Amino acid sequence: MKINWHIKHFNELTTETFHDIIQLREEIFIVEQNCPYLDVDGKDLNATHVFAYNDKKQLLATSRILKPGTSYDSASIGRVCVSQKARRLQLGKELMIQSINFSTQNYGRNITISAQTYLLNFYSDLGFKKSGREYLEDGIPHFKMTFNLNKF
Repeated sequence: MKINWHIKHFNELTTETFHDIIQLREEIFIVEQNCPYLDVDGKDLNATHVFAYNDKKQLLATSRILKPGTSYDSASIGRVCVSQKARRLQLGKELMIQSINFSTQNYGRNITISAQTYLLNFYSDLGFKKSGREYLEDGIPHFKMTFNLNKF
């Protein structure tokens, strides 16, 4: 299966691509994780989206990158998700590498994320460090984590 990666600002997305991104996020965050929340929060409008389609034009993975000052003082990566049908392909790691590379090249060496607690090891392996105490976000345990390219 061929995977095609894309990095585009919201203004560059087609309506079909944005539809696919929202649909995948709802499948994962709202349905699979049984967490009703308002996904469309206005931040997508100024975000850069990293996403991958397979050769059958199915969206397999997506994340969004926010400029410094949007959610945190530093840039941030969020809405990270991989379709259930593609989880065995290790796309999560590639998605984050693409997201980290874009973020550090365009917004500086620091990145902040709000990581679901069960994914701490995944993000730690990518160079993120836990900061602060565990907290609930939409009823799911999270930790704030930071990435600093100088310390990686």
